[in-house]
Amino acid sequence: MRQKSSQGAGMSSPVRVIVVGAGSRGENYSQFASVHPERMKVVGVADPREFARKKLQQQHDIEDDNVFEDWPRIIAREKFADAVLICTPDRLHKEPAVAFAKRGYHVLLEKPMATTAEDCKEIVEACTQSGVMLTVGHVLRYDPVIHKIKELIDAGVVGDVAHIQHLEPVGFYHFAHSFVRGNWRNEAESSFALLAKSCHDIDLIHHWAGARRCVKVSSFGAVSHFTKENKPAGAAGRCLDCSIEGNCPYSASKIYLDRVKRGHVGWPVSVICSDSLPDIESVTQALRTGPYGRCVYECDNDVCSNQVVNMEFEGGVTAAFSMVAFTEELCKRKTTIYGSKGELSYDGHEIRVFDFLTQKSTKHTAPSDTPVHFSMSGHGGADYHLMDAFISAVANNDASLIRSGPEETLLSHMLVFDAERSRLEGRVIYCGDANHS
Repeated sequence: MRQKSSQGAGMSSPVRVIVVGAGSRGENYSQFASVHPERMKVVGVADPREFARKKLQQQHDIEDDNVFEDWPRIIAREKFADAVLICTPDRLHKEPAVAFAKRGYHVLLEKPMATTAEDCKEIVEACTQSGVMLTVGHVLRYDPVIHKIKELIDAGVVGDVAHIQHLEPVGFYHFAHSFVRGNWRNEAESSFALLAKSCHDIDLIHHWAGARRCVKVSSFGAVSHFTKENKPAGAAGRCLDCSIEGNCPYSASKIYLDRVKRGHVGWPVSVICSDSLPDIESVTQALRTGPYGRCVYECDNDVCSNQVVNMEFEGGVTAAFSMVAFTEELCKRKTTIYGSKGELSYDGHEIRVFDFLTQKSTKHTAPSDTPVHFSMSGHGGADYHLMDAFISAVANNDASLIRSGPEETLLSHMLVFDAERSRLEGRVIYCGDANHS
């Protein structure tokens, strides 16, 4: 859907939002209220961590009565906001999403929607039955340049789409931070890597394929390198105690301590100090005692570090997706779309279209229009555009402003579950041939 202007009729007062989960994502999305106080106001927060919730309370001057240790206490209250931003850990998405929808709150839900197909369906059903809008945090849908790809496909610049190739280079230290030492390292505690990291990407492929249904999918992947068998001789259990960490690219000293010594206190340093602001002392203490100081070869990680997914859509359109941990660039997706009239390629920065008839190339880009001081981490400013669309949709009561709504997002999540089932079962999955796992 084309994003409409955020101006126009609607609420004359700011959209009131509650933040459930005041971690990195919750804090990032909340910054929209600081940039546009006339359009959005954070009026409540729930988080079990005292430091996180008090930090958000201070940032947005939230009344003491609206600061909670857990979200059920909000549900027990009279409705006091228009919308909720649910930014809890992956396995804690379903219950608050359903509960807030039933209480009449519009919902922005961080991706993935939930960790099972059944929970995803229940969320969509609750929002539909309650008549509230659901926006899932597929922020790449809102990246102006990536959105331009869809516009160009729809304009016919490559003719009939035949094949889509898409790569997500996670980044060597990003993967070590999030998927070896961090919150998404272990499927039992979070979710499998394709869902946690790459449901973005499967969603984009599904989106670019248009109205076509995916008919079959296969997938392969495994945990590579980050295993006890690959631990170097003489390495210690923690980087600060290790005599050979200087020769390790995944050294926690390099990833965190060296950064804070240079004055960098944003992501990923900001994540590892849960009870204080990051400085040399607090980061050192976190690395001595917390999960982020562990040797990457001594962690309880079990999620794939590299995975491929092959898809066939109706009409014979094929797609191939690769996710790999071991890359220089962080999350700078690379895409090539092959069509009957031309080839479209995206290198993470700009789009290039080669026309078969003229044999000429044309470059395309799109203005971001992201406020300079809007400091949301990652995603090339797309977080800002996601919030702009969601707040505009609520203010104008116009769900067409949402690009990552319930129905299409549910379909792309089902494709992710099918792909993982293929990997686990070692066979091609015919989509819809059995219950999703």
